Amino acid sequence: MTRRTLALVALCGGAFLGFLDATIVNVAFPDIRASFPEAGTSELSWILDGYFIALAAFLIPAGGIADRIGRRRVFVGGIAAFSLASALCAVAPTWETLIAARILQGLAAAVATPSSLALLLPLFPVERRAQGVGIWGASAALAAACGPPLGGLLVEVADWRWIFLVNLPLGLLVVLVALRTLDEQRDEQATGLPDLGASVLAALGLGLLALAIVEGERWGWTSAGTLGSAAAAVALTALVARRCATHPRPLVDPALLRFAGFRWGNLGTLLFAMAFFATILGNILFLTGVWRYSVLDAGLATVPGPLASALVAGPAGRLADRLGHRAVIVPGALVYACGLLLLRGAGDEPDWVGTWLPAMTLTGIGIGLAFPTLGAAAAADVPPERFGVASAVNGAFRQFGAVLGTAILVAIVGEPTTLAGASAAADDGYLFGIVAALLAGGAALALRPRARPAAVDPAPEAAAA
Repeated sequence: MTRRTLALVALCGGAFLGFLDATIVNVAFPDIRASFPEAGTSELSWILDGYFIALAAFLIPAGGIADRIGRRRVFVGGIAAFSLASALCAVAPTWETLIAARILQGLAAAVATPSSLALLLPLFPVERRAQGVGIWGASAALAAACGPPLGGLLVEVADWRWIFLVNLPLGLLVVLVALRTLDEQRDEQATGLPDLGASVLAALGLGLLALAIVEGERWGWTSAGTLGSAAAAVALTALVARRCATHPRPLVDPALLRFAGFRWGNLGTLLFAMAFFATILGNILFLTGVWRYSVLDAGLATVPGPLASALVAGPAGRLADRLGHRAVIVPGALVYACGLLLLRGAGDEPDWVGTWLPAMTLTGIGIGLAFPTLGAAAAADVPPERFGVASAVNGAFRQFGAVLGTAILVAIVGEPTTLAGASAAADDGYLFGIVAALLAGGAALALRPRARPAAVDPAPEAAAA
């Protein structure tokens, strides 16, 4: 392999680790729940949402820090910390300590993720940038394909704790290859550190919003706890926005909002991520709760979707480079919604070949078309020196969607006690995914018909500030 190819492998390996951990934990969720019977689904949902919130809130400052102190250094350190946090998850004695370790894991992933994409983009010329993002997205899709069967296998033959231990050799390999092949990159004009206080406020606000959604049914949607949590989340979000407008080194530079692709690409990413992450958990709960599949069988059943995503993501990037991003995203959102529509009619009796396989294929194709292309659209107009921050913002919106999608799915599913109740809850969950995916396609309609071949900064004075 050439040095460039090995560098690409290391960077895609970082993305692979993060997505593997998300999907492998989802498939192990029923087994984790069985290990901690004193905790309900709403409490254990924080094993997922704690990770997503930490990742979402600290992706953006991590991108800014990487731009300042070196993207290679931050990427390698993040992967090493992610591996250590995975070991802590594996030995967690209680569900509370597992959530705490997952938050640490999310913080480490936040450090590594934006720098991986920022280091990857310069490996491709501007006119092939969407292809590069597509390859990066394909590695994430491949992780999504490997996660369910690997997680199911580990749970069947050993224990759910092994789903975290598997990160250790993979993380070591990524670190070694990255140290040998990657050159250091940084923004020489950058000074100081981004507004970490705004990240803390964003994490608190997102956590309170998720709390209101997850506990709303149990507390009551009009109770003081639910309304108070939601109101506090809104107030903290407004405070973050104000700090972005006034802080000398804001969490999100308001100048980036002048790029239409950045605005609409990130909104579409948020909406599609809500559909995607709700469906990941919903599929496992449906297969194990309604069709009564084992965890291993449920993991294997979901493989066709991510495999289809991995096959489609690379060609989708090349197509987006030629035809424009919205020409790929909008059909992808529609195809994804059609797949979920099939899942709504799956029924109570298992029918993997007639219903599940075509549905998984359609959702996989839709993900491969839409998800990485939305990321490419968000970065299409951004100048190279802002790749780190722009990539981090897009990743944060993806994780915001993960938090909201997972929380809403948990609120929809609840704690069904009958097969009919579980089946009806699954249908409602898939309907939510359909609506979110279609809204993501609607956001993509606001993108330019064709991708611009070169990035132009409309506010050079802001970049130098």
